This record gives sequence, structure tokens and C-alpha cells, in this order.
Amino acid sequence: MPHGFFPPGCARARGGHAASIGYNVAARACRILLTTSRIMPDHAYLAIERAVTAVSLPGLGTDLAGAGAGVAVEGRDGGIAIRVSVGFPLGRLRPALESAIRAAVAAEGGQVLALNVDERIVAHTPQGGLAPLAGAKNVIAIASGKGGVGKSTTAVNLALALHREGARVGLLDADVYGPSQPLMLGLLGAQPESRDGKTFEPLTAHGIETNSVGFLVKESAPVIWRGPMVTQAVSQLTFQTNWHDLDYLLVDLPPGTGDTQLTLSQKVPLAGVVIVTTPQEIAAQVARRGLRMFEKVGVPILGVIENMASFVCPSCAHESALFGTGGGARLAEECGVPLLGEIPLEASIRAHTDAGRPPVVAEPDGPIAQRYAEVARRLAIAVALRPRDQKHLFPKIVVEERR
Repeated sequence: MPHGFFPPGCARARGGHAASIGYNVAARACRILLTTSRIMPDHAYLAIERAVTAVSLPGLGTDLAGAGAGVAVEGRDGGIAIRVSVGFPLGRLRPALESAIRAAVAAEGGQVLALNVDERIVAHTPQGGLAPLAGAKNVIAIASGKGGVGKSTTAVNLALALHREGARVGLLDADVYGPSQPLMLGLLGAQPESRDGKTFEPLTAHGIETNSVGFLVKESAPVIWRGPMVTQAVSQLTFQTNWHDLDYLLVDLPPGTGDTQLTLSQKVPLAGVVIVTTPQEIAAQVARRGLRMFEKVGVPILGVIENMASFVCPSCAHESALFGTGGGARLAEECGVPLLGEIPLEASIRAHTDAGRPPVVAEPDGPIAQRYAEVARRLAIAVALRPRDQKHLFPKIVVEERR
């Protein structure tokens, strides 16, 4: 039964077109489809709607409606069947979410006979009408206004956290002057293969695909390139790598607002950008400039991550604010974008990442990995709330001249 259509005799059907318009919850970012094998009273529909859409996603500060989930409820003799469709990987949240849905329906006096929770990650509309990148549904830039804020460490751990949640993930190291992903992923000395002499096969580490200019130059060799060479290298790494049906491709950008950022924003189809900053005002001020630059070129801002939000003492685990507090939150609030999370400064992050096994891999059940997992989930939801790319739904029109 299509959304907005109700059985004859149903109170909503008697209300006519205006009633169905009033019931439309699209503005609440949640598509509700109610079907039934027998007529149910209005209050039962409304109770089920409220119960299911208001279920919270554990630890993320939002519910199914706020995450853009689709919910279908079907009445059956003796109970109901529920199908929930989300546009992001649930990973380890699935058991807790399913339990919460059952509990919410039970609290309304209902009994769930069948529950199906689907994950379907789709491509979302990039900036400027650019065509999607072959092999990658959603390209996400990880940027910072200045160096030294831990952007690359954040990027690699986010990529690994998304993979651990069940997504197919790639990581492109576009920081041409300071490529660090080969070290962080334990791939120093490795080189990507080219089977046709024109394209690269991405390397794989810890379950994610990756490519970097660091694989193409000697480890100790400086990259002394002018702007055109940098932009050409970034374009080649992006478009001439054979990414394999990725849900997310994270791009580790160099700091600043120079040629590389402009090239990406003008040529690479981005689902959005994440801004990494540290708490102190001097870092947030520069990050604000970078954020505004992406806004001006039409790239969606998915959110802000505050790195080094606090220092965790290795002896007593006490957290202290070495660099102040709230810089990321203030930046996010001022610019009207989400604060995706705060990551502490802890010695284990440095040690594991330098060893080629970032915390998400080295200590997957530890508190730091959990922090990255929460940020990754919020990032995936932010992408899922973006408009979907509909270009593939339209036929290609070819005009030929007849002679």
C-alpha cells in the first residue's frame, strides 16, 4: 500500500487529501509506510509510528527519525511486522537497536512478530552536479585549516572504524607534501600495481583500500612540486585508482586552503567535508577559514571533529584540558554544523599509529576505538541525510544528426 493511501472507511481516508498531507512526516526526515492486512484504528497507527520512529540510536544522541530511517509497519493477527531501512552501517549497534525497537512497541501494548533491519548505503548528491566517482559511492574530504591538529590520524581511524561497522571503505592520501598514511597503515615500501600502465590497483591494509603519493616516491625524498604538479598528482590518484565498489572513500587533504583543496572541490564529486580542529582558539580560527572556503565552493559541511580535546594521563587516566575546552563545539555552533565528536590526546594513539596499527585495529574494544566508532557513526548518518544522487534514474539522451 503506497504512503498516503488508506483503506476505505479508515478515518484518515475520510479526512481526504488534507488529512494525508497532514500525516506526511517527510519534513521530519523519516519516511513512514504503514500497511495492514486488516483495518486498524487511528490511535494504533499513531502509537506504532511514535514508538518506532522515536527509538534512539544508542550513544549517538538521535533517533530513527533524526537519522533519516525508513520504517514500514504491517499489522498481522496477534502482532505486527516491522521493517526498518537505514542509509548507514549499523555494525555493533544492531543488537541494541533491535532490542530497543521491540521494547518500544511492547510499551505501546504491541507484539513484534517479525523485525527486519536493512542497511543500504547509496550515493549522495555531490557538489556542482559533478558525476559520481567510479568505484566509490560517497567521497568524504577530511580537512583542517592548519597542520599539527591530527587530521591524518583522525582520517585513518575514521576509515578503519567505518570498515569495522561493516562498510566498504577506502582512504586516499592527498597530503602530497607530507604523506603519512603508508606509515600509519603499515605499508612503508609498498607500491601499487598497474595492470594496464594507466591505472593503479589500490593497496589493502586492515580491510580498507588505499593509495598515496607516498607509495610512489622514496620514503626520505622531499616532494618539491609546484601547484600544477600537485593538482595533477591528486587528480591521478583520485580518478586513476581502481576503487572497488566502496561505500565511503575518505580523502586525507593537506592542511590549508590551497590548490589541492580547490582541485578537489572543483573536480572531485564530494558528498561533503569534515573539518578537524583542536580546542584552542588559534586552531579553531584557522579551521573556520577552511570551513568557509568549502562553503563558498559549494561543498557540504558534514561536521566538525575536535581532536586532542583533553589529555589522558597514562599513569592515572585522569583527563585534563591542556589546550582549553569547547573550541570545536563553538566552531560547529557558530557555523551551524554538527559536532561529530571529541577525541582525547592519549599516548596510545601515537604509539599504535606509528607502528602501523592504529587504535581501532590494535585495541578495537578499547575506549579510544569506541570514541572513533561513535564519530564514524555520526559521520555516516550525516552523509545518509544528504540528498540522494538520482542521476542514474534518468535515461541518457543522445541527439544524432540525420543525413
